[in-house]
This record gives sequence, structure tokens and C-alpha cells, in this order.
Amino acid sequence: MAKRRITLSLYTLFLSLSVVSLAIAVRVTPLLQTQEKPSFQRPTFNRIFDTSKWNSWNFFACNINETVIKETADALISTGLAELGYVYVNIDDCWSSPTRNSEGQLVPEPKTFPSGIKALADYIHGKGLKLGIYSDAGYPPMREALNASGRTIFYSLCEWGVDDPALWAGKVGNSWRTTDDINDTWASMTTIADLNDKWAAYAGPGGWNDPDMLEVGNGGMTYKEYRAHFSIWALMKAPLLIGCDVRNMTAETFEILSNAEIIAVNQDPLGVQGRKVYVSGTDGCYQVWAGPLSGDRLTVALWNRCSKSETITATWEVLGLESGISVSVRDLWQHKEVAVDAVSSFGAQVDAHDCRMYIFTPRTGSLRYVA
Repeated sequence: MAKRRITLSLYTLFLSLSVVSLAIAVRVTPLLQTQEKPSFQRPTFNRIFDTSKWNSWNFFACNINETVIKETADALISTGLAELGYVYVNIDDCWSSPTRNSEGQLVPEPKTFPSGIKALADYIHGKGLKLGIYSDAGYPPMREALNASGRTIFYSLCEWGVDDPALWAGKVGNSWRTTDDINDTWASMTTIADLNDKWAAYAGPGGWNDPDMLEVGNGGMTYKEYRAHFSIWALMKAPLLIGCDVRNMTAETFEILSNAEIIAVNQDPLGVQGRKVYVSGTDGCYQVWAGPLSGDRLTVALWNRCSKSETITATWEVLGLESGISVSVRDLWQHKEVAVDAVSSFGAQVDAHDCRMYIFTPRTGSLRYVA
């Protein structure tokens, strides 16, 4: 998201319509062990779950116009991405004129959006898609104004995590940025993942932690790094905002963004943000992330942030499972079952900067967690 203004930035999404390295092996809190929970209830307004979108900023920045937006909408349809849930077309910053109209209202830049936003919205909606747009405003007044419209609207807030919005933004909007802007590098992506992980307990249906948009397909990372990026964002239930030019995707980019099994983890109706549960190795670069899913299942990611291939193992202990539980294991990138009767632990060889992602399903009965 653009970081050009001092005031709050937001989206109103119209849905109509030389450092010393230390070798460490640190046990992190078991998956379902009690965490600190928010003291407030989710607001009743706009309990929206669908969080898969496209956004203009990461690739286009201010180089946008109504033709780009229309062609993007067309591409979401023609590629099949819209059928997978990417139905929001978000116009980020630079769409508006620097001067307002006589009533003090924002108006589109006439050179780049000569037909106006209404005509563009009609075009987007005519394709069965939904339009999002960037602006600035105060918190509760905008919430009340949007709700008063009588339309179902996803309200996405961004103050770049400065004032710990996870602690309060659930009363105001549907998602909130927890970090500074992402950039298309491995260092940025991994740092942001760790920062967002801190706030896992505060996310849930109707209110999501937002670690910023996806960089998949923009060229700054490798295929394996992008695969890890997409996997961890999905596991964290982060809004999946495509940030590349979908009109000109490579086959590898499309393969990642269109992985229906990974998207299903992100959109799982239980709505529990997965988190980091175990780290080992130099600087904690061998990692296990996990989160519960509906249907009494568990998603597990083995993430190698080191510079060499290694076997990473998730034990039932770090997942909080009873040791005798037997599970089948489905690999979500290979799209096949890779174990039919795993007990007490499961591990796999993971290449440097890659991530393997799985679903664990109990063979009999249900998953039983250690109290």
C-alpha cells in the first residue's frame, strides 16, 4: 500500500455490487495452548470472510489508469483466477485528482480516469467482480458512514502497525495492516511474516491481520521463495492480495497463485490464524508453522529459511497433539497423500528458502490435543 500520506490510509472495498549467528533450538508455545485473547467481541458489522483480491500498488504504483484496471479485471476472468476467489479489483493510491470538487469531495484524475469511477465500477461489476478503492479518513466515522450505506463493504485499515492495530482495529474494520510496506525481497517478506505472527491471537472471522500484499510474480524472489511467501500468508489467514501484473504472468507465477488447496487453507471457515510453533538451527531458520482447520484437521508448513537443504520435522509435542494420534498427510504442493499413518512426528526434506505445506487428517476419531 502506498505510504505517501501521514493520515490513516484505508481501502473501502465495495462488494456489490555483521551479525553474530547463534545456533539455537527453541521450543515455541504448543499450537493450541492458551494464548492471550482479545478482551472485546467482534463487531456485528460486515462479517466478511472472502479476502482474496488483486491490488495495483506493488507492480504499478502510481502508473495506473482505467485501461489497466479494466484489463486486469478481464485477466482475472480469462485466467480463471476469479473462479478461485480473486474477485476484488483494488485501485490503490494515485487515482484521485490533487484538487477536490466544489463540495470538497475526492474526484478522479481526469487524465488517467476520464470516464470516472462510476463507469469503471459498472464495468467491474458487470463482470461479476468487486471494486476496491484507496482513501484516507478517521476510523469510526468512516466505519459508520460505510455501514450507513446499506451495502456489504469490506473495510481495510492501514497505519502500518504503528499503534498496534490488532489490539483495537477489530472494533472498526475487517482487516488491519500489522507492518510497514512489503518489498519484493526475501529479507522483507520473512521479517514481515515474523512481525505479523505476533498478533495471531487477535485475528478471526470478520477481522484479519494484514501483513501487506503478495509480491509473487514481481521478479525479486525465486520460485521457491515465492512459494514459501504464498504458503505462509495463506496459513496466517492473511488477505491474499495479488500484487503482480496478472495480464502478463509466467506459468510459475500462475501455478503458485492458483493453488486451490493452499487457497482453501486461507479461506477455511474456522478462521484461525496459523502461527510459528517451533524453530531450530542457526538463527532459528528451520521452522514449523501450523494452525487448526475445520473438519478436525491441521495445516502444517515446514519452512526452511536457511541456506542449505535440510530435513525439518514436526513432532506431535510441538503441535500440541497426543503422541498416539495417527494422521494421514497430504502435500498441498504435490497434490497427493504422502503418508497414510503418521504417528508422533512427520518430517520432510526442504530445500533452502522453500516451504512444504500439508494437511494432517486424523485416521480415526478426532485430533486430541494435550491439555
